[in-house]
Amino acid sequence: MQQWLYIVLFLLGVYILVSLILYFIQDYMFFKPEKLPKDFQFHYDNQITEEYNIETRDGATINGLHFKSENPKGVVFYLKGNSKSIKGWGKFAVDFTRHNYDVIMVDYRGFGKSTGKRTQKAIKRDMQVVYNRIKEKVAEKYIILYGRSLGSGFATKLASMNNPRMLVLDAPYYSLSKVAKKFIPFMPISLIVKFPIPTYKWMKYVNCPIHIIHGTDDRLIPFKSSLKLSRINPEKTTLYSVIGGGHKDLNRFESYHKMLTQILASKQDKVDLEGSSIEYDYAKKKRKVKA
Repeated sequence: MQQWLYIVLFLLGVYILVSLILYFIQDYMFFKPEKLPKDFQFHYDNQITEEYNIETRDGATINGLHFKSENPKGVVFYLKGNSKSIKGWGKFAVDFTRHNYDVIMVDYRGFGKSTGKRTQKAIKRDMQVVYNRIKEKVAEKYIILYGRSLGSGFATKLASMNNPRMLVLDAPYYSLSKVAKKFIPFMPISLIVKFPIPTYKWMKYVNCPIHIIHGTDDRLIPFKSSLKLSRINPEKTTLYSVIGGGHKDLNRFESYHKMLTQILASKQDKVDLEGSSIEYDYAKKKRKVKA
């Protein structure tokens, strides 16, 4: 009996030790930053850009780029994924500038030229500061929030706290805790994850139109996560599936660009359902008429 107790205590100790290790190294698991020297010069072919820095109240610096179009219809605030820096992500701005939308991209703390300690609370606060700066120059009805992968959660949080024209989510997760649970299913995720980013909780408070784009063959964040998200705020949500699309290659599909073009050109007019079949219940059985 005493031997079994030692074994149980040993296994419990190992479990606690592994949990502690995961707690302290998760920043390296979730984030893959690329750091850039302060004198790095951004350059993109056929793109007009302006670099800027925003100082936060805790002394951090958020570095970003403003991609400019000739006659802008509005601004896309693009919140990128968890890897590299805007040096690489900047090439995707063309998907919006070619539709005459300016694009604002920023690096999270510790990415590119941005500095500061990275926490979920700090990133949420930083993104709101950037949004406020955009709002000073552009009415919210001309602001589109675009969240890609990791950025989808923060974009959803911003949309829940503000009134942008629309929210576009590209390969979003239900929550980052759910993604972590997929890879380490036996660990106490709710206790050790410092970046839970519960997109599903924030989604229900979003009042603008929501457009979700997801590849059906995404192995990192399965398509079903977008399906679940689309059911949270169904009256405002439209779900688009890129057949055969993975997690990092949606831009290689023509269907993605057709969807994006449709989304950017969409009007927010309310659909007139009068005279439609919305009241018809196909599954309802007819009542038998008694003689």
